[in-house]
Amino acid sequence: MSLTLTTVSKLTEDEARATFERIRWPNGPVCPHCGSVEATKLEGKAHRVGLYKCKGCEDQFTATINTILEDSHLPICTWLMAFAILCSAKKGISALQLQRQLGLGSYRTAWHLCHRIRHAMSKEPLVGMLKGTVEVDEAYIGGKPRREHGKPKAKRGRGTKKVPIVALVERGGNVRARKVDRVDGKTLKTAIRKNVDRSSTIMTDEFRVYHGIGKEFAGGHYTVNHSQGEYVNGDASTNEVESYFALLKRGVVGSFHHVSKQHLDRYCDEFSFRWNHRQISDSERTAEAIKSAEGKRLMYRDPIKK
Repeated sequence: MSLTLTTVSKLTEDEARATFERIRWPNGPVCPHCGSVEATKLEGKAHRVGLYKCKGCEDQFTATINTILEDSHLPICTWLMAFAILCSAKKGISALQLQRQLGLGSYRTAWHLCHRIRHAMSKEPLVGMLKGTVEVDEAYIGGKPRREHGKPKAKRGRGTKKVPIVALVERGGNVRARKVDRVDGKTLKTAIRKNVDRSSTIMTDEFRVYHGIGKEFAGGHYTVNHSQGEYVNGDASTNEVESYFALLKRGVVGSFHHVSKQHLDRYCDEFSFRWNHRQISDSERTAEAIKSAEGKRLMYRDPIKK
């Protein structure tokens, strides 16, 4: 079944529940309590819709148990539409815009809904290592700096109060991005060692903190000198990781306007998920996000705590 917004919006609640069940349980119901595949669907007016009883542990469950949808008061159809919107919005969508599109009762509901879907999009823990040619770069998130009267042009990157992010992109493959406390050799080289297979080739710009990392990787370390206007040097470039940052920055400026340091990793998860599934359709990407909802919970108190 197609999971585009147009298709999902036409589903009844019973059809939406059945769709969610098929995606989560392609081979039939699985008890979230004991893992048994022997379950009976409880029918009749005495039971709520979508309720199952496990033949193993005899506990009752629904398809939303042990997912980000658990204990949600929103209809499953609304959840599916939210998944479809976030998975197809290349530069993201604000919680306020989602609230208007879905007719949600409050901004708080829309905000929590967005963060729960971003939590589903996260890969916890990250599986495997990046291989092949891996481009590494850092960016700074925090808006365009204002020039103060009588002072030189404001800085745009290093040396500002913006939040630094390091991203590692497997050329033609996946990306991993996270905020970092500082941009120094220890931090950036540690990120590379933790995420990149030692058989790989590292590509960066001329930033001196990367110097020496090539000795630890079979493919070595190659650079391009951006300060001299060099963006491609043979096979060396950081164009793919720059493309990732371009999408993330346009999302922050155009859709969110401001992203707090506290939640920045969640937004990185969202943009990384869409990047990693960029070669499939919006409908297939939505299905992958729904599958990732299993085994994850994000209570409202979690993202708001300091």
